[in-house]
Amino acid sequence: MPTVETTHWINAPLDKVYAIAKESERYPEYMKDVQSVTPVEREGNRFVADWVGIVSQFMLKVRWRQEEIWDDTTHSSEFRQLQGDYDKLEGKWSFVEENGGTRFNQTLEYEYNVPTLGALVKKVIHVIVVKNLENVGDAIKAKAEG
Repeated sequence: MPTVETTHWINAPLDKVYAIAKESERYPEYMKDVQSVTPVEREGNRFVADWVGIVSQFMLKVRWRQEEIWDDTTHSSEFRQLQGDYDKLEGKWSFVEENGGTRFNQTLEYEYNVPTLGALVKKVIHVIVVKNLENVGDAIKAKAEG
């Protein structure tokens, strides 16, 4: 199963970056690859929402229900798909104070199988997933620094 890891250094305080990241339902306002995040359930630091992502290269929409568990003590989040288009989607975000700013680390494990398509398409999907994570980091960075 493919795993993708990215990291971004953000020139903004940890609490500000973490607060922005925690507001998943606002991502469609400033992330071009996220069409919608519709809250389903929120209890304490647990958030469940229906997501619609856009894969512009294929003019395709990807849909899934995601559970996020936020840990305000460690400034981290673990998330997983509860149902949806991926065969598996789960990961972790962490936010760490570093050099007067914040280090935002993302780890994502995913599986997306299309039986009629071969290894080449899996490589293309991997490139898209990596780019999507980079876009998420760039968007949170721009919002926090702006």
